[in-house]
Amino acid sequence: MIGKILKTSFFLYLILTNLVNSTENDIYKKIDLFGEVLEKINKEYVDEINQSESMDSAINGLLQSLDPYSAYMSPEIFNEMQTETSGEFGGLGIEVSMESGVVKVISPIDDTPASKAGIKAGDYIVKINDIQVQGKSLSEAVELMRGPVGSSIELTIRRRGEKKALTFDITREIIQIKSVKADILDKDIGYLRLTSFNENSGDQIEKEIKKLEKDKSVKAYILDLRNNPGGLLSQAIKISDFFLNNGEIVSTKSRKAIENRKWFAKKGDLTNGKTLLVLINYGSASASEIVAGALKDHKRAILLGENSYGKGSVQSIIPLKNEGAIRLTVAKYYLPSGKSISEVGVSPDIEISEDSDDFVIKTETDNQLDYALKLLKG
Repeated sequence: MIGKILKTSFFLYLILTNLVNSTENDIYKKIDLFGEVLEKINKEYVDEINQSESMDSAINGLLQSLDPYSAYMSPEIFNEMQTETSGEFGGLGIEVSMESGVVKVISPIDDTPASKAGIKAGDYIVKINDIQVQGKSLSEAVELMRGPVGSSIELTIRRRGEKKALTFDITREIIQIKSVKADILDKDIGYLRLTSFNENSGDQIEKEIKKLEKDKSVKAYILDLRNNPGGLLSQAIKISDFFLNNGEIVSTKSRKAIENRKWFAKKGDLTNGKTLLVLINYGSASASEIVAGALKDHKRAILLGENSYGKGSVQSIIPLKNEGAIRLTVAKYYLPSGKSISEVGVSPDIEISEDSDDFVIKTETDNQLDYALKLLKG
């Protein structure tokens, strides 16, 4: 009996070993095949190619086959990205991703050349200065959009609901990101506009809320997250906590169960439970969706606007030996309800599009904010 068990175990071991060896052999064959293809291209392609750039494109292709947010950054692009995170850089002012081989606008940043020109979340960039974007990597497309401050660029856009392509001439500027704006509207409504989640956003929001709370006339709040492409998870958690007394804010699930995490709110609602309206649209992504989703799930806020973008994944910047880096998706976000944001987004309690004309427009330019004020005024 023991002999049969040993024979069976040894047989299973041989099968598993052969499977592992077979898989490894397949990978090595593919690597050899890649080398052969690169050699053929180098010898036979109609034009001379830069093999280094070809390898970069191949690496990028591998990463972008995973999802729209994973990508390779050459040492030059990685260095530029680190410069941009300081909060001041030259460019157009748009957050983009890749979808079906075309650059898709996640969100234009407030008060930047892109937003002033009329670029909208969900637009597809099909040409950059008459150069077709189809077939290029996200990094290559972004590189085409870079240029000296003061120089102009022409973007050809495809937009939902528009039959013809739209053309925009935009002048590059120094982009200065001011993530928080605050005001008192209609004498008693505290208005907080958050345009991104950078390392100072939480402190700025906290400062503005405390300032507004000192004004005894403030009866309710509007948190405006429209066209906010996201940013730091830590700031999304911190800002959600300002409006909650307890409960889960967000969780992340990764490939390794040991790395799964949950974050919870601490006692202390900075607004003392005052009525809260959150404005979202298709340009609200990532960290914006975490805040909006957490406040909705806890019934702490009423969400007004359009369904959000649906970027519910966590990217980690992993440096490489060549001083470049890869942006790799390492986890996904889940709301307190257990729902994933990925590809779904957060739905508003009251759906109203930015160009709706179902009511009298007081501001002439901002239907959603106008409607929010009407709701709060009863």
